[in-house]
Amino acid sequence: MEWIPYLFLAGFVIFMANKMLPVKGLKNLNPDDVKQLLKKPQGHVFVDVREPFEYKRGYIKGFQNIPLRVLRERIHELDRKKPIVLTCQSGMRSRQAAKLLKKQGFTNISHLRTGMSGWDGNITK
Repeated sequence: MEWIPYLFLAGFVIFMANKMLPVKGLKNLNPDDVKQLLKKPQGHVFVDVREPFEYKRGYIKGFQNIPLRVLRERIHELDRKKPIVLTCQSGMRSRQAAKLLKKQGFTNISHLRTGMSGWDGNITK
């Protein structure tokens, strides 16, 4: 029975490692990359996966708010033919969103690797 705490610890470590590992095929963008893409927004779909209260505090103009917790139900709102650009607060939820989109057949996905915390451009409030 001494091994049970170690089993829980191993499970926790695996869970956390899975959250932190890179998503295969996900392109990491820096703020300057996103600024360039926003100059021609019709070519991409921009999605902010933060919660509405976070989005209302400040968002990047051109990004629509689809919180991660409801992304699966609202996936039909995304154009599969266009590249998807994701953001969140720090880059963690956007990676989770990318995993979900990959499982649903989306192939051209990128994210603002720093999230909003690294955004140095204009923010709409």
